[in-house]
Amino acid sequence: MSEAKVHSVASATDLVVRYGTHTVLDEATIAIHENDRVGLVGRNGAGKSTFLKIAAGDFEPDSGSFVFRKDLVVGYLPQNFDLKEEESVLQNVLSGAPEMVALLSEYDEVDPESDRSADLIEEITLLDGWNLEQRAQSLINNLHAPNIDRIVNTLSGGERRRVGLCRALLAEPDFLILDEPTNHLDTEAIEWLESYLAKYRGTCLFVTHDRYFLDRISTRIIEVAAGKLNSYEGNYGDYLLARAERDAVSEKEEHKRQKFLKKELDWVRRRPKARGTKAKDRIDRFFETKEQDGPEEELDVELIIPPAGRLSNRILEAEEISKSLGGKTLFHNLSMKLEGGERLGIVGRNGLGKSTLLKVLLNKMEADSGLVTLGAKTDINYVDQDRLTLDDQKSIHEEVGEGSDHVQLGNESIGIRAYLRRFLFDDDRINTKIELLSGGERSRVLLAKILKRGGNVLVLDEPTNDLDLATLRILEEALLGFKGTVLVVSHDRYFLNRICTGILGFEGHGEVIYQVGNYDYYLDKKKEREVKNQEFKVKEKPQKGAKKERSRKLKWAEEKELETMEDDIMKAETAVSELETKIAAPNFYEKHSQDWEKLENELKENKVKVTAIYARWEELEEIKAAAEA
Repeated sequence: MSEAKVHSVASATDLVVRYGTHTVLDEATIAIHENDRVGLVGRNGAGKSTFLKIAAGDFEPDSGSFVFRKDLVVGYLPQNFDLKEEESVLQNVLSGAPEMVALLSEYDEVDPESDRSADLIEEITLLDGWNLEQRAQSLINNLHAPNIDRIVNTLSGGERRRVGLCRALLAEPDFLILDEPTNHLDTEAIEWLESYLAKYRGTCLFVTHDRYFLDRISTRIIEVAAGKLNSYEGNYGDYLLARAERDAVSEKEEHKRQKFLKKELDWVRRRPKARGTKAKDRIDRFFETKEQDGPEEELDVELIIPPAGRLSNRILEAEEISKSLGGKTLFHNLSMKLEGGERLGIVGRNGLGKSTLLKVLLNKMEADSGLVTLGAKTDINYVDQDRLTLDDQKSIHEEVGEGSDHVQLGNESIGIRAYLRRFLFDDDRINTKIELLSGGERSRVLLAKILKRGGNVLVLDEPTNDLDLATLRILEEALLGFKGTVLVVSHDRYFLNRICTGILGFEGHGEVIYQVGNYDYYLDKKKEREVKNQEFKVKEKPQKGAKKERSRKLKWAEEKELETMEDDIMKAETAVSELETKIAAPNFYEKHSQDWEKLENELKENKVKVTAIYARWEELEEIKAAAEA
């Protein structure tokens, strides 16, 4: 049986891109096929975002070509994107499908009786254009983007990114290009996006630092290394195995090459008198082999977290702290105590109050009630979500050195140049201006600048954004070896599983749960709690041989409760029915743009209430029947 023919949707041929003397892509060639879900991997600065820009038509290479299949519709989420500042979230999302918006606008204006109107109806129906706004609302809801009526110039950076992602997905393009789509998404939204892309009928090319996402979504990995594009079939796990095998072969070949050179060098040094053809060929072969490049050594960032100073018994304690913003309770009567050596992960949906809690704990924001106490020896190094602002006109040396040529790491003082070499900036590169750096290089500069501050309590708000996979791994190792205390907000599930000794979970409605262990263990326990919350106590039958409990009569209060129970059930069921009808309406999200989430939660609460009333009714009826018997 013959294999199905694989069609290319796009191909790159001999791409060359140089930034000054630095060659990013060097005659890079690759084909991308129909229905591929390609994860693009490589070191920061290797050229991943550059390749995505070329694929999206936003950047012209110095030479070479990138061609698309005819009539290919492309959707693109870059790292840096523009939204229309004065327009609403919905208007910006709809701009991701301009052709369809134009068709719908034209249909509204043409004569309903005209031939053009009939043609438009057919075309819009064929392209499922009548549901465009509903699709936009669904994306906004599932990716936890801001309310459709919010004006873009009021949004935070993370909110803007979620709007940009909705815009890129709306048109359901043939070729979807996503640069770090999971940045600023909470875990629930990331899992929804995983499900969406797993069923996506087009071709997808993406860069992400989320290793679970990369492993679950990719059907092929393209690695950007040494200016070339190397293809590996399978997901990220398959790529790591294949890459390890390739490196082992390269290492073996390099060992053979060095052994040959050593042997031949001894022969050449003896300067044999015979200068015949065979001898000349042997000398030529030696110099030809000597000129060959060995396998390129990939250097790792050597993250340095200065040694933690001694901690006192009290590090940080919160006693019954509460905080509400905009009429919404973020946390209520929360008490917690950080321990020495603890690595506490803070998780939960965006907007539930994780970053606000950090600010309250660090006395950067006042709690509505309760008390926060820092230990006398507590020295906090806080990395907020927006990180530090880098001056584009300064060099790497100036930004990190901040007027000094040395960095103090505990009792050791090292030069700025030596310090920056550990972050993969060589002596020629450290005088480069910040504005000329890639996104990944900027992240390394930030890490170098932040970590040199020291401290015995590291507080990190979304530290994994914009780091490549190799640097992430090194950051994890550095945090695991840190002797102080770590408090981290993150949506990176792999990162949380790797480093956390405890999880503080924001679960909505002001409820915050502490669970010892890593993120997966927290999820297991959360599921157990959810099951228990749905279960209601029903009187168990006595086991054989056990002493039978004496029947009792209903108390007066229980009799009164039972008398009104049927009315309570009817009211609760009516409320559920009315809410279900309201939420099922086609214009629900448009009509209830301000309170849709409140109504959905109200429906859930009423369903639980119905179940609880039924369980209580059965319990009281059973007591009554037993007493009468």
